[in-house]
Amino acid sequence: MPPDPAPLPVFHHEALLYRGLEEFVAETVSFVDDGLRADQPVLVAVSQPKIGLLREALGGRSDRVVFADMAELGRNPARLIPAWRRFAEEHAANPAGLRGVGEPIWPQRSAAELAESQRHEALVNLAFAGAPQLRLLCPYDLDALDGAVIDEARHSHPFVRAAGASSASPGFAGSGRAAPYDRPLAEPPAPSPPFEFDADSLGELRDLVHARGVAAMLREPHLSDLVLAVGEIAANSVRHGGGRGVLRTWTPPGELVCEIRDRGHIADPLAGRREPPADAVGGRGLWIANQLCDLVEVRSSTEGSTIRLHVRT
Repeated sequence: MPPDPAPLPVFHHEALLYRGLEEFVAETVSFVDDGLRADQPVLVAVSQPKIGLLREALGGRSDRVVFADMAELGRNPARLIPAWRRFAEEHAANPAGLRGVGEPIWPQRSAAELAESQRHEALVNLAFAGAPQLRLLCPYDLDALDGAVIDEARHSHPFVRAAGASSASPGFAGSGRAAPYDRPLAEPPAPSPPFEFDADSLGELRDLVHARGVAAMLREPHLSDLVLAVGEIAANSVRHGGGRGVLRTWTPPGELVCEIRDRGHIADPLAGRREPPADAVGGRGLWIANQLCDLVEVRSSTEGSTIRLHVRT
């Protein structure tokens, strides 16, 4: 009787701590080549300049790699888990497993984008816990990123690769870690007066968001997208947040932010990061918001929820 095939390894999430582009290219190409030799599909999501460097280093082998611009794919970090899930599902029948490289954190990220990218890195472990197939490498630039960002990477990744060697991260905080993101968001400077809404005033709320978008010079289709997204979140407040909520808006440089607060509790930390089934009734509000907005911040506890929707102007 032939031996049983070896089981696929469980999800492997590793931070690559590198210095300089030369080390980034060498380590990433080595990781990609290991996958290609094992007949594993490979998806690499990094910046366009780094894609160019990797294509050059891989030569003809780059035709076997799928590349994605992280600035577009990961503009809203909440879209990344669904992207990796689609990649895994597309190649679920491949007995060799698959590999990915994703660099969701770079120095130009805003403070809000950085926090949501770090939240993504922690939630990846929960989203793929125990799942076979995917080996994911996440590069971190030691020369460009703050030391606190590197420390957080050690907490959110079970494994760390540095100077060509891979090891278990003693700082890994576990696959269920999400507590730091339950803390309230910082108060914005000079938000608009609060608009309290309920089921009877959702139309008025949408009109108000449209007017604020016009005042912020938000163009179509982004204006309509924001009105739809805020309307979906507000409807969730009516259905699940005690029947009412509060809207505030403000305009940091280059964007419009709309915030919804209510008394509801979002218990699922992956809410909005799982695509609802086609026949699902409800449960689409956060998913829709994540697809339409440049950034969505979610904070929730038993005391209530705050959701901030960012759209660039």
